[in-house]
Amino acid sequence: MIKVVFFAALREQLNCSELSLNSNDFSTVDEIKQHLASKNEQWQQVFANNSLLSAVNHEMVSNEQTVKPGDEVAFFPPVTGG
Repeated sequence: MIKVVFFAALREQLNCSELSLNSNDFSTVDEIKQHLASKNEQWQQVFANNSLLSAVNHEMVSNEQTVKPGDEVAFFPPVTGG
């Protein structure tokens, strides 16, 4: 299984804090994003955002990052500072 978590505004937009996916179905972060975007229109809008940040096991990664069973994949909006 791959644990997928959502942080900050994403959690509220999706009305979901985390879910689990079958690790045999996905090999990259991008494949996970595509799968999640297919859930419904709200999810599609969220995952169409090119500024969306991703992390695997607490390390920032690109969409091409591979994933394996037991990984935690996190998605969160871009962070702005001031």
